[in-house]
Amino acid sequence: MSADSARTAIRVVLVDDEPMVLAHLRTVLSSAGDIEVVGVAQDGAEAIEAAVRFRPDVMLMDLRMPEVDGLTAIEKIAAMPAAPALVALTTFDTDAHVMKALSAGASGFLLKTTPPEDLIGLVRVAAEGHTVMSKEATRRVVAASAGRHQRVQQARTRLDELTEREIDLLACLGEGMSNAAIAARLHLSEATVKSYVSRMLTKLGCANRTQAGLLAHEAGLTG
Repeated sequence: MSADSARTAIRVVLVDDEPMVLAHLRTVLSSAGDIEVVGVAQDGAEAIEAAVRFRPDVMLMDLRMPEVDGLTAIEKIAAMPAAPALVALTTFDTDAHVMKALSAGASGFLLKTTPPEDLIGLVRVAAEGHTVMSKEATRRVVAASAGRHQRVQQARTRLDELTEREIDLLACLGEGMSNAAIAARLHLSEATVKSYVSRMLTKLGCANRTQAGLLAHEAGLTG
């Protein structure tokens, strides 16, 4: 990698207690010219140290690890100044952990089996500050949620406080759209979209766009 590309590369730290998973992720991401894997960690304690040492743009974080787990690491790293985008890695035998990770500060989640070309694209999306939430992964998380019918009703009740425009924006978040994409679809400026989203998150009591996106799925706003 040249000096110029290194300066503009997306800096990534990989966290997983399985060496084969780390090797696979490193190989896939290193094949992209604009992504640099600057460090790896095999438990939550190492992840916290790596966040401080490498100052990555994105961290892909396994949730179940020995000693300090991924949930604890996400919570501590998310509280750091200029925290990286934290993306939970899952095999979906840990759906409850995924929801906890989002509450702890993760900006999204993806399957460990995500195809290489999709993985690279999702890391780029995360680095831009957007939600990382593939349709398949979202469908499986929502479908696996306990008390599905009750959750749907609760989600729809929460939408009662929103205006029609805010509901349109919420549906866009459910599709994982960026502010620019939402602005183009709804014929608004990006500044207006940002203001709408901020106000909507406050109304819904959502900590971030990812939680709002899941709410959109639970309420049936997405296909």
